[in-house]
Amino acid sequence: MSEKEVLLTQEGLKKLEEELEHLKSVKRREVAERIKVAIGYGDISENSEYEDAKNEQAFIEGRVITLEKMLRNARIINNDEVDTDTVSVGAIVTLKDIEFNETVEYTIVGTAESDPFQNKISNESPVGKALIGKKKESLVDVQVPAGVIQYKIIDIKK
Repeated sequence: MSEKEVLLTQEGLKKLEEELEHLKSVKRREVAERIKVAIGYGDISENSEYEDAKNEQAFIEGRVITLEKMLRNARIINNDEVDTDTVSVGAIVTLKDIEFNETVEYTIVGTAESDPFQNKISNESPVGKALIGKKKESLVDVQVPAGVIQYKIIDIKK
């Protein structure tokens, strides 16, 4: 079974690499020191500090494995690959919500770097899926739990 390709912008790649480096160089040492201190308290069978540190260690190691796998399967979307004629990963899309007459701007990214609070939406999200491949001035219907939202694509840029 092949592993899923992870689409990343150059910025997303840098963030994941920095997180991985921080986990390996800083967090591993910190949690190892916490475990060492907790063991010094004696009986580890009823030692909550030890349990907490071991749980954090397991989380860190799991995240390291996940990040390494994502980076191994990464495909970097370069800015020159972004087409301003149609919506694609890496594009910045300005939309007008037809019902509420409001404008919003989203950057289309891969799932690994989506962050709705920063208006970075995944190409696999309902809005992202509906937008991919569409052109400027297109009307796009997005199926959401509350019904259908209709957007008009105002602009596509890099």
